[in-house]
Amino acid sequence: MSNTPNELFYTKSHEWVRIEDDGTFTIGISDHAQALLGDIVYIELPEVDSELDAEQDCAVIESVKAASDLYTPVAGTVIAVNEELEDAPETINGDAYGEGWIFKLQPTSLDSVKGLMQAEEYSALVAEDDE
Repeated sequence: MSNTPNELFYTKSHEWVRIEDDGTFTIGISDHAQALLGDIVYIELPEVDSELDAEQDCAVIESVKAASDLYTPVAGTVIAVNEELEDAPETINGDAYGEGWIFKLQPTSLDSVKGLMQAEEYSALVAEDDE
């Protein structure tokens, strides 16, 4: 059973968004996604200061099983990336919602999360995938 924190927002492509106190968004992949990928061996991070549209591919995650694109859940500007992942991409496998965050975004609009799923809806989506 995947871990799905209630305070986060989710996408159908398995990214999560946490709204920080300063209004920025921290983004990563869900516990379900990292489990499907298996052992993550490489990540290509987005460029800091790049402006991204919602649902734009912005990074690549490679595992022993496959390479997968990462999509930005909302529009905004990349303000930080988790450089620790360059040397230790497997951190995502061990702590997808904590130390395994991928990038931080200054969103174009705080309201942009309204189009994303809450934990309960995401859990239902994951349950359908598992059937």
